[in-house]
Formats: sequence, structure tokens, C-alpha cells
Amino acid sequence: MLSTTEKTDSEIKNDVLSELKYEPSVKVTDIGVLVKDGSVTLNGFATSYGEKWDAVKVAKRVAGVRAIADDIEVKFPESMRRNDGDIAIAAANNIEWLSWAVPGKTVQVTVREGWITLEGQVEWWYQKEAAENTVRYLSGVKGVSNQIAINPKLSATKVEAAIEAALKRSALLDADQIEVETSGNKVTLTGKVRSYHEYDEAERIAWAAPGVNLVDNDLTVQWSSFDE
Repeated sequence: MLSTTEKTDSEIKNDVLSELKYEPSVKVTDIGVLVKDGSVTLNGFATSYGEKWDAVKVAKRVAGVRAIADDIEVKFPESMRRNDGDIAIAAANNIEWLSWAVPGKTVQVTVREGWITLEGQVEWWYQKEAAENTVRYLSGVKGVSNQIAINPKLSATKVEAAIEAALKRSALLDADQIEVETSGNKVTLTGKVRSYHEYDEAERIAWAAPGVNLVDNDLTVQWSSFDE
């Protein structure tokens, strides 16, 4: 039997659809939503990779969502079609304009059939994320593989302490329910959170620590309150 804090699949579906309608960057009439046991499948099509990415991000915000399967297909209108060379030039230019965040010549761009691969090495996770963010919404892009490595600068002990402190500062999370373990520059998160949004927030905090190059997020989403 469902507790008073749990949602039915029908309720989750309605909430995901409502949240998609609320997001101006997503054309909800082209996207379908299926829900089974709290797992959401998004299908249909988007006119850009950025719209597809936004639709998945929107679904993650909805309470009750346990997992997401992204089956959305990117279908470009003719006006947005570009060859790989044009996409590569645009991507390289956008990253170059990020010199305030990403040091010059640290990121390399490869494009194949509309799919961008980012490689290279940076010091911070936010630099890796900034490089991906600046190419995600380019016309003609079908997807992005972010293979940029993060060069470690701090010891594992300092990284673990920094993450634990940041978790405790977060207004969204109950840090007592989350365990942090570091091995080299890999961080493993275990424990439980109350929503998919909290799941992502804990992972974001782990990635934000200097020197982290891998986060293994083993947190469990438990929708009922922790004190039940």
C-alpha cells in the first residue's frame, strides 16, 4: 500500500507533463511520457539536443521520479542542419570565448555526424561543465560526450572534508543521511535522499570539490520521510 507521501504512476505522469509545459524551452506537444513503478520514459522528438537535454532535466525535478529513460529523438528542421565542420568551428569558438573559465588550448573538440566529443584536461569540475554547457545548444548538435579529465590538486582527505562540509551547508539536503568516501580522486556517495533533485544536488556538490575526477553516486531515492 502507498504511504501518504508516495505518488501513483498516474500522478507522476501528470506532474511531469505539467512541469514540461511550464518549461519554455521544451515543446511538450512533441514529447510523450510513460511511467511504470516511478520510472519515467520520455519519447517523441525534439528540434535540438538542447531541448532534449532540458526535457530530461525537467523530469528530474518532479517528486516521485525514481529513474528516467531518455528515448527522445532529435529531429532538426532544415534551417538548423549543419555539417560537422561548421559545428566544430562554432564549438571551438564558443569554448575560446570561455577563456575566463576554461584556460586556452586545454579542451579539444571533435565532431562526427553531429555528435560533439570534448577532450582535454582542466583543474575544476565547473570548467568541464562550462565547456559542455557552451556547446550543448548549438544548431545541428545531436549529442555531447564530455571526456574532459580533471587534474587532481588536493589530497583525498581534504577533498572528502570539503564535500562533507558543503553537504552540511546545503539547505536541500540532510547531510546525516549521506556518506562520503574518497579513494584517490574518486568520490563515492552512499545513503539516501528524498528526491531525484536532491540526488543530483549531492552529486553536484561532490563534483564541485577541487580535484575530483570521478563521482560514483550510489544514493538511494527514498520518497517517504526519513523519520518514518
